[in-house]
Amino acid sequence: MLENIVSALDILFQPARLLALFAGMLAGMVFGMLPGLGGVAAVSILLPFIYLMDGYAGLAMLLGAISVIYTSDTITSVLLGAPGSPASAPTAIEGHALAKQGKASLALGVGFLASMVGGLFGALILSVAIPIAGPLVLALGTPELFMFALVGLCFAASMVGRDIALGLAAACFGILLGVVGAAPAAANYRFIFGQSYLMDGLSLPIVALGLFAVAELISMVATGGGIAGKPMALGKWGESFREFWRSRWLICRASVIGIFGGFVPAVGASASTWIAYGHAMSTTKDKRRFGKGEIRGVASAEGANNATVISDLVPTMLFSVPGGPAAAIFLGALFSFGFYPGPRMVSESPDLMYMIVWSVALASVLGAAICFAVTPYIARLTRVNFALIAAPLLLIMVAGAYQGTQTFGDILALLVLGIVGWLMKNAGIPRAPVLVGFVLATPMEQYFWLTTQIHGFTWLTRPGVLIIASLIAIPLVLNAVRWLRRRRTAVPQTETAVPGEEPPGHDSGIVLFTALLMVAAFGYALVEMLGFRPNARLMPSLGIVPGLLLSLYVLGRQLFRLHRQGRVANLASRRELPILGGILSYGLAMWLIGFNLATPLLLGWLLLGCARMRWHTALLYGLAVYAVAQGMFTLMRLTPPRGTLLDLPMPW
Repeated sequence: MLENIVSALDILFQPARLLALFAGMLAGMVFGMLPGLGGVAAVSILLPFIYLMDGYAGLAMLLGAISVIYTSDTITSVLLGAPGSPASAPTAIEGHALAKQGKASLALGVGFLASMVGGLFGALILSVAIPIAGPLVLALGTPELFMFALVGLCFAASMVGRDIALGLAAACFGILLGVVGAAPAAANYRFIFGQSYLMDGLSLPIVALGLFAVAELISMVATGGGIAGKPMALGKWGESFREFWRSRWLICRASVIGIFGGFVPAVGASASTWIAYGHAMSTTKDKRRFGKGEIRGVASAEGANNATVISDLVPTMLFSVPGGPAAAIFLGALFSFGFYPGPRMVSESPDLMYMIVWSVALASVLGAAICFAVTPYIARLTRVNFALIAAPLLLIMVAGAYQGTQTFGDILALLVLGIVGWLMKNAGIPRAPVLVGFVLATPMEQYFWLTTQIHGFTWLTRPGVLIIASLIAIPLVLNAVRWLRRRRTAVPQTETAVPGEEPPGHDSGIVLFTALLMVAAFGYALVEMLGFRPNARLMPSLGIVPGLLLSLYVLGRQLFRLHRQGRVANLASRRELPILGGILSYGLAMWLIGFNLATPLLLGWLLLGCARMRWHTALLYGLAVYAVAQGMFTLMRLTPPRGTLLDLPMPW
């Protein structure tokens, strides 16, 4: 064990790998400070670039981003009162209240240090879990591994919100995306629509970028204006170190809560952060300051969320069960580099596992130090217009997507999945389960096929399978019992409390349209699946059949809600339609006249039309962004997409 720890340290401390780790940290910090983007967007943006490196450097880059997300989003939460992610909501409540009292440096300093401690606790648990859980993992067979993946898929349904039906339907849609292309156990191509581009299936970077980054970018541009009305002043850091030391045991307890939240994918960072916040409140004598600027609330929340995001990697590496969407992307990267979580990783790649531990620990410490250094400058830039950020961000996404097969199919898939992600976001359908279902579809199909070939259906009676299945069955039974009790004790609804009314921010019309699309997609897939060979139908049926039933249920429920409400509940998302149309127009222009000519049009629209920049400033900034985009294509040895009109023979 000690030999592997030293060897892993030597692997990480190669200059190229340290540079990759540092680059990932910088990307994670930038995206952590952008409200609504966070870890998934950061690792999605980095994903295309990691394949230009060796496996260790690529994974170190992703780990650098994952490890500092919740450290850097403390800046946004405290200075702006806008949580960078749902897990930072308690920090935004207490930290921003402290900032308005002139104690921004106190909240930020305690938040950075608590995040560092949480990350170090997570790294410690990772190192301890490897030798302890290793023998257990080696004892597992393909039936148990399949059940663990199925548990992760079911847990993914509750990553966002309490609506299990929507979560499971989204997970089934992820499976449907994951089975596109060649079937591994039969001579069949599935759902390729006669397009050679789809024969190898969809790529993880494009799915992640489309579902998350494009959808968030649309909302970010549509919001308009600056991030804050005025810059927020900072004080001195000394008091934050003293308060951190006074709260050290609370931070340690909150980190332990976060670690348990990471072990169980159904809990996640958001829930464990609120649990830790509740623990801080229950252990404080004077509770009147909570909600008005209580530093113990910041300390507990930041200790928990960073520990959770790191401990998410434990079930990811040992059982192929991603603890969250960022961990799901990391799992896909492991598969891409030929590292297989579970028994093979424990026995064949112990150096990699300890390299991950060192990466997390180093990034947690350096991330906190960098945040201390850059916060005074960030505080002066809180009036940056969202459209200025969106311009280079969209070009990075296009370059990252195009890197896959270097055909326009990559960009088309990015835009289509961007529309899907935008619809799901505005319909209140969680997108994280889609990503988890997509990542797990391939290993689940392999495990399921091997299990049925070796054991037939007797594997269902194996003790390990029954124990793992209880992780799904027991929560379902408990939820059913609670639901029945609530039904018996429910108070009759009044006219002012309409059951099933759409929550704020969800457009009922878009919810209905998205439900109709899901029913149509699963229905078509079911008809298409009937023509596959038996072995090619195994995995698709696991996603299509329950997905169709759940989508029909969601559609019927939404029709009932609209009947009860008698109107569309919310039209806020309609403001984003012009931005969506502009991005789709950019894709069409790229197809017609190519990247080099379409991109100046995009930059002009974003900088002059959305950001309202003066033409000479927009020209200088646009030229800089355009030059960086061309540099990325050169760095990745790619030729930018040419338009179809440019490829037509000229009459002269």
